Amino acid sequence: MKRIGILSDTHAFLHPRLFEVFKETHEIWHAGDIGNLQTYDALAAFKPLRAVYGNIDGQDLRTRIPEVENFMCEGIKICMMHIGGYPGRYSQKAKTHISEKQPGIFISGHSHILKVMPDRKNNLLHINPGAAGRFGSHKKITMIRLKISEAIPSELEVIELDRF
Repeated sequence: MKRIGILSDTHAFLHPRLFEVFKETHEIWHAGDIGNLQTYDALAAFKPLRAVYGNIDGQDLRTRIPEVENFMCEGIKICMMHIGGYPGRYSQKAKTHISEKQPGIFISGHSHILKVMPDRKNNLLHINPGAAGRFGSHKKITMIRLKISEAIPSELEVIELDRF
């Protein structure tokens, strides 16, 4: 069993409560628009980090992390990218990866809109953790915590924090 913290769109900002929120997690997954190398390094120093770069991330991050990450966690396939869309409205790149890799969980960011929804057509759980940074029109900072055990995600929690 693993506890996972999922976030996106930090835009070089780490809310001080993030470290408390993810204290009990085993890993952090960041779905892009990290913002800078210092933000990446701070997260990686705190917990094992899986991350993809987003459209605002510079060459320093793009040379360190992939655009798309496909991996296994506790027996379930995960696909993570920054610009992926939603069930019924996936980007072409997301459609290709979903078709080829057949993940059980698909994670994307970019929209700053938190959404967790089943995709019955592709037999997966879609997660967009919203935005964990201060940049953008979102009113709250959002993140996700969940458990994965024996290929089953469970105990998914949405974390909302005030922007300041």
